[in-house]
This record gives sequence, structure tokens and C-alpha cells, in this order.
Amino acid sequence: MVAEGITLNAKMSEKEQVSTSQTKRNEKVLIVDDEASIRRILETRFKMLGYETAIASDGEEAIQIFEQFSPDIVILDIMMPKMDGYGVTKEIRKGSDTPIIILTALGDVSERITGLELGADDYVVKPFSPKELEARVKSILRRTFGKNGSSPVQKETNNVIQVGQIKIDTNKRQVFRKNERVRLTSMEFSLLELLVTNSGTPYSRSEILKQVWSYPEDHRIDTRVVDVHISRLRAKLENDISNPELILTARGIGYMFQRIN
Repeated sequence: MVAEGITLNAKMSEKEQVSTSQTKRNEKVLIVDDEASIRRILETRFKMLGYETAIASDGEEAIQIFEQFSPDIVILDIMMPKMDGYGVTKEIRKGSDTPIIILTALGDVSERITGLELGADDYVVKPFSPKELEARVKSILRRTFGKNGSSPVQKETNNVIQVGQIKIDTNKRQVFRKNERVRLTSMEFSLLELLVTNSGTPYSRSEILKQVWSYPEDHRIDTRVVDVHISRLRAKLENDISNPELILTARGIGYMFQRIN
């Protein structure tokens, strides 16, 4: 039986099982959904892929398990009892930048945008294929723990980029403003890193989704994902968000970071 909101069952094809049989991972995934069948399918598949998993059936349980399990990424449904996904996201973001992927209803755009504004890194629309979700998890974790291969225009020693009062440590993936740590989510940092290491170069929203979120060119997604992340970055880094001086709007194209000489 196929669970509501999911388009494939827990079984992997023989080809998928062969491709994952030698995979050993250390990343931990917290799966939060009030529908038992979805939890069971996702838990089974992520375990087969080599991830360590934990599950929660409501928001309050999710917060408790999050604190005990210390996951590397959270898969989070929005509509849940006791505490919804928005509340869980807000609680997590009080002290953690752990990546969050929200699961949202197909037609509810406002639901997705609200989740992103609260600090979620990405979303997957129900009904969804587990393979799509697995790809999103892999992409975000690669950004969080790996290198993206980009070459900064200007670097100090120890891979630190200094732009006015902003200091960006690309090795530690940390940002400081006036010598105070600015907490960024994984995708916020990856977006900032793309723009600042290619300063003066405008990027379209579609190109940003491809470079940062690893979406294929033919993948249909609301490009407001980029707009929301840009707004969040500006709120954290700019002196005046109504008149940004660092992250600029490239009219008719998308966004760019001010040129670094």
C-alpha cells in the first residue's frame, strides 16, 4: 500500500540495493511526520542508504528527540499534532543551524514560504518520491560537510574573506559581523559563499538553485526559495535591508555580491 503523500513504497529495486550496499555514512537523519506509513517508508529507505535514523510523530516529540539525537538534518512535516512544523522550526533555530527540509502540501505556496522564512533550508512537495527526497538530503549534507570547489576572488590566509565589517571563514563555514558570530543555516552560507566568491557576477535565480541547491535545469520549483534566502541573508548582514550594499539586486537577472577589488 502506498502512503498518502508519498509515491513509492519502501522497497528498493535490485539496482538501487546494489548501488547502496557498500555505502557507509555517519550522518544522522531525524524524520518527523504524524503518518506512520510515511515514517516507516522513509526510515527504511534511509537506513538502507546507510544513514542513522530517528523518528518522531509530533512536534513535541521532535524537539525532545532532536536534543537527544543531535541529527545532521531534519525532515519535517508541517501539519502535525501538539506542535506543527513551524513551531518545531522556530525552536530548532533558536540555537541550531541544522539543515531542515520541510514537507508541504502540493498547492499551498504560502505554507512553503512561511517555512523558509522561519529558517527551513529546502522543501519537498507532497506527494513526493522518496528518491527525490533522498537527493535533496544528499545535496544539503554535501554542502554542509563538503567543499563546493569554488574559488574566492579575494582571500586572506586561512581561507577568510574580509569585506568591510563582514568576515567569512570558508573552512569553518562561519560568518562574523563586527567580530560577532552571525548564525547562518547551511544553505544561507552556501548561497553567500557562491555570491561572495564570485563577487561582481550576477546570478539568475535558476542558476543559484542549480549551483547551491543542486536542482537540475529542468526541475520545476518556485524560485522564491532564492528570494527568501536572500532576504534572510540581508537581514543578518546588511546595515539597512531597504538599501542593501553587500547583496545587490541585478535588475532583470537576479542577485550579485558587490564587487571585491
